[in-house]
Amino acid sequence: MKRSSAGPFLDLTLAMALVGSSVVAGKIITREFPVFLASGLRFGLAMPVLILLLLAKEKRLPALVWRDYRVLFLQALTGVFLFSLFLLYGLRYTTSSESGIITSTTPGVTALLAALILGERLNRWKWAGVGLCVAGIAALQLGSGGEGGAEGPRGSAHLLGTVLILGAVVCESLFTILGKVMTARLSPLAVSTMVVAFGFVLFLPQAAYEARSFSFSQVSMAGWLSIVHYALAVTVLGFVLWYRGVSKVSAATAAVFTGVLPVSALILSYLVLHEELRAAHGLGILLIFGGIVCAARQR
Repeated sequence: MKRSSAGPFLDLTLAMALVGSSVVAGKIITREFPVFLASGLRFGLAMPVLILLLLAKEKRLPALVWRDYRVLFLQALTGVFLFSLFLLYGLRYTTSSESGIITSTTPGVTALLAALILGERLNRWKWAGVGLCVAGIAALQLGSGGEGGAEGPRGSAHLLGTVLILGAVVCESLFTILGKVMTARLSPLAVSTMVVAFGFVLFLPQAAYEARSFSFSQVSMAGWLSIVHYALAVTVLGFVLWYRGVSKVSAATAAVFTGVLPVSALILSYLVLHEELRAAHGLGILLIFGGIVCAARQR
């Protein structure tokens, strides 16, 4: 494959690998910060960096019409703000293993929404890629054996948890699809900057409320470094690489690359947090990368 054609796939892979590292950073952050405050700090640090990069590269802020503002705000609302809330509160009512299996449907949901909203047509290789990726993520989650939480409650509360996790899946899918729409008009750097700015505004009220009673002096160096990593590596570099890749491929193809996220999280959790690797994890990784090969295959 030529380097020019491989470029978007490398961007998408690296972007999801960086986002996967947020799982390790997030485990450290949530031990020391409230969730909304951590998110406010993350976007508050990433926003000025992106603005400076945008001004340095493009010499001005993007010229936006009212429709652009609406789509960018919807991107931030669904893919950043509501995704975090649905996932956070969904995990309260269901187990982490069940949630992981539900979120394994993300590539399939994204492909379906891309067909419905953008009118994309998938050939057999794209469908094979989506199917292998979904199977691979499910294998990763089944290999975890329900670790990370007790058995979730049954009944209406459990149903609510399932619905919330499905809501997070839809929000993540919309994040990719709306990104595909906006990168047709704006540069990946401009889209990243505006989405992060809207994300900061959405998290700011609750973050400010949590900051009033929070003791910043008690945060360890590892906690602050994790915030910086989350802001600069995951949010700044990860967003720009993702949008740059999405601008060059279909939304359904990009969806398959979301499978890199749990692989990255798994490997980094093993290396940094010394968590266990199992045979099912290896099978899941092979299935996911088989899906990526199918999705990258040209007609």
